[in-house]
Amino acid sequence: MFATRQVCRSPSCTVTTTSEVAMKGIAGAPVSFGVFELTADQPLPEPEEILAPLRDAGYDGIDLGPVGWLGRGEQLRQRLRTHGMALAGGWVDLPLTDDEAFAAALPGLDETLEVFVAAAEADRDRLPLPTLADAGDEIRRANPGGGPGIGLDEAGWDRLTRNVATAADRVRRAGLEPTFHHHACTNVETPDEIDTFLARTDVGLTLDTGHLIIGGGDPVDGWRRWSDRINHLHLKDARTDVLAQVVKERAGMRAVWERRAFVELGAGDLDVAGFMDAVVADGFDGWCVVEQDVVPSPSDPPGKAADDQRANREALRRWLP
Repeated sequence: MFATRQVCRSPSCTVTTTSEVAMKGIAGAPVSFGVFELTADQPLPEPEEILAPLRDAGYDGIDLGPVGWLGRGEQLRQRLRTHGMALAGGWVDLPLTDDEAFAAALPGLDETLEVFVAAAEADRDRLPLPTLADAGDEIRRANPGGGPGIGLDEAGWDRLTRNVATAADRVRRAGLEPTFHHHACTNVETPDEIDTFLARTDVGLTLDTGHLIIGGGDPVDGWRRWSDRINHLHLKDARTDVLAQVVKERAGMRAVWERRAFVELGAGDLDVAGFMDAVVADGFDGWCVVEQDVVPSPSDPPGKAADDQRANREALRRWLP
């Protein structure tokens, strides 16, 4: 059962779930339709082809996708307003352990923040969270899940910590709050690395259930362990047998997407009920972004992505009516 809150004492009042009262909303993601940085150099569907199905399925918002895909300025605001959607967040990876490359990337961060600020004007009550992440390196990208001898030394953590602080300050000066995404094939991936990151920074955490599984963690335990720092949620289900094979082969992150490790909610190994019970019981008040990362294949049935996201939304109605 989910927790409830009585919002007034009149006999005409209804009992509302805590999640309805607290959460900013439930968002879909372009990556669930194969639209993300990895595919940005390929022909992409028009934003309306994704916004409309998500809206019709009952989503309240959308993640950014590749910068510029949803538009900029007034075009972006108009798209969101037309579909009754808010921008939930968006991926911003930075070379956090390479000072020279990081400095070179800052103008790009500022340009991306202009897009977030424009989107925020469309819905001032539900602001997007720029989702910072480490870009990783060739060794990490070839070794999802980490492994012996893989990881930052003290000097590396010092660089990452310092550069995260710089990026977070830029986000806050833009009037927004940052969040940080632990991510497979980066320097913040495993539960121990997440612990270290949180101990060294003041930035909130994006908990990604699928990437935590890749990193060797348990999402329910992760929620209990870090809930006081989690300000953004990426909810995805994953098949651990596929992930284990990719890790065993050291096949790299692209193989995770191409082999369809991420599946519809309830079709993988995530304890969806246990996780959502914990999230709702704690009164989480951020965005819940549903993701089903996929690299599209010509053999996919027409409309599969939209059907999957409709099914994902239905799977959550027990907690988020």
